[in-house]
Amino acid sequence: MHPTLREARGTLVPDLAGPHGPLPPLLLALTLVTGLVDAFSYLVLGRVFVANMTGNVVFMGFSLAGASGFSVTASVLSLAAFAVGALLGGRLAHAVPGHRGRLLLAVTAAQTALVAAAWVLAALAELPARGGARAALIVLLALAMGGQNAVVRRLAVPDLTTTVLTMTITGMASDGRLAGGSDAKVGSRLLSAAAMFLGALAGAALIGHAGRELPLPAAAAVLAAVAAALFTQRRSTRRWAG
Repeated sequence: MHPTLREARGTLVPDLAGPHGPLPPLLLALTLVTGLVDAFSYLVLGRVFVANMTGNVVFMGFSLAGASGFSVTASVLSLAAFAVGALLGGRLAHAVPGHRGRLLLAVTAAQTALVAAAWVLAALAELPARGGARAALIVLLALAMGGQNAVVRRLAVPDLTTTVLTMTITGMASDGRLAGGSDAKVGSRLLSAAAMFLGALAGAALIGHAGRELPLPAAAAVLAAVAAALFTQRRSTRRWAG
C-alpha cells in the first residue's frame, strides 16, 4: 500500500493503543462540523464566520475601508463570542485534567447543546435572520467553536486542528517530496482538508436545495455522534487518554 494511503488509513482507523487512540477520526468529524457551521454563518447570516476568525479580521478591514456587504459589528461579535468560548474551553481543560477523552466529551456535549439551541432559534426565526436573532445565532455558534478550538489545541493531535487549514496546506507543500521532505503526514493532512471541504459542500447544498437552517441539525447530529463515541471511551486507561 502507498505510504500516503497507509497513513490516511491509520488516521481513519487508528490503533487504539497508539499515542492518540480514537481521537484522529473524531477530530476529522469535528472538522466536518466546522465546514457545516461556517457555511451556515457565511451564506445565511451574511459574510461572517463563526469558526474561521482569520476571515473575520479580514472582513473587518474590508468593512472599515468601505467595502459593501460586510459588517464590523457581526465580525466583532463573532470574534468576542469565540474568545469567550475559547476562555471557557481553557477553563474546562483545567477542570477536567488527566483524561483527553473526558475533556473532549465535555466540550463536545456543550457544543451539541449550543448548536441545537441555534437550530431551534433558526427554525423559529425568519431566515436570513436580522437584528437580535442574527446576533444570537452568531454568539451561540462562535461560543461553540471557540470552546472546540481551545480543547483541540490542548489535545495537540498533529495536523488535526479542526478549523485552521493554512498550516496544514503549508505542511503538505513544504514537507512533501518535491520540497525534499518525506510526505510523512500528507495522508492525515489531506483528510483534514477534505473533511472541511465536504462539510462546507454539504452545508451549502443543504442551504441551496433543502432548507437554510439544515446545516445546524446536521452539525448537531455529527457532534452527538462524536459525544456518544467518546462516552464509550470515558473510562479508558490507555496511554492516549492521559
